[in-house]
Amino acid sequence: MAKPAQGAKYRGSIHDFPGFDPNQDAEALYTAMKGFGSDKEAILDIITSRSNRQRQEVCQSYKSLYGKDLMTDLKSEISGDLARLILGLMMPPAHYDAKQLKKAMEGAGTDEKALIEILATRTNAEIRAINEAYKEDYHKSLEDALSSDTSGHFRRILISLATGNREEGGENLDQAREDAQVAAEILEIADTPSGDKTSLETRFMTILCTRSYPHLRRVFQEFIKMSNYDVEHTIKKEMSGDVRDAFVAIVQSVKNKPLFFADKLYKSMKGAGTDEKTLTRIMVSRSEIDLLNIRREFIEKYDKSLHQAIEGDTSGDFLKALLALCGGED
Repeated sequence: MAKPAQGAKYRGSIHDFPGFDPNQDAEALYTAMKGFGSDKEAILDIITSRSNRQRQEVCQSYKSLYGKDLMTDLKSEISGDLARLILGLMMPPAHYDAKQLKKAMEGAGTDEKALIEILATRTNAEIRAINEAYKEDYHKSLEDALSSDTSGHFRRILISLATGNREEGGENLDQAREDAQVAAEILEIADTPSGDKTSLETRFMTILCTRSYPHLRRVFQEFIKMSNYDVEHTIKKEMSGDVRDAFVAIVQSVKNKPLFFADKLYKSMKGAGTDEKTLTRIMVSRSEIDLLNIRREFIEKYDKSLHQAIEGDTSGDFLKALLALCGGED
């Protein structure tokens, strides 16, 4: 399986639209929503083919031309899965992520998988922007929200990830050996219950949540040399619950982030029902970052293209919008 090299080129499927004219787009959207019934085709066509930066400009133009809020007008014209997708595309990325985190913590149950997926895969800069957006939109810090909604070791992992303080440098071989040793000890402790599992787990958490990606790749290699096991496989075997899921997500993201998302997309469409929320969240949030890489990993692992999977699993305008974001058949 192809591993992206360090500094691999990530490529999104959505780019700046050439010959872009925000006023023209605002007028076209206004016309599409005027009168009885809306021209969904026209709405989809414009929004799925502009970059996020351009969509923000269209919002501004719409307000200056018509004195109305484009998001509000869109909300009154579309509903269901399509609305979730289109309105998501209209939000600045950090505000979109903040909203997804908020939703994951709302109501009776917590959507741990969504919290992990977002916090374990965003860069420091993205995490910092999400923190600002969260505070601005919900008048509460993300850390406070996570604190009151999660507990124990899992809470500490999420809060550590949410600080956006991952090291940015390269690898340090001596340090990597030491880090691999800590990981190996954690797994041996499973057989000797006398060990202090908590302090080791804390050190392990610090390694996974704060070391740079290149450094962690080296740690995983050293771990294999030391133990003959793959770190991901061992975490799955030795740990349980949300803590295990969070650690596995970090490891997978470090090894190959596009593959991590390809797996998530596949799972969202596998079996009887579709997990539209996850499908939408990944398609929206990765469309300008690495969706082309995700597509490549998808077809390589599952022997069918993301395009085919979406076609076989969704329908109507939601399907059209997803395919437009997908950006072609492999």
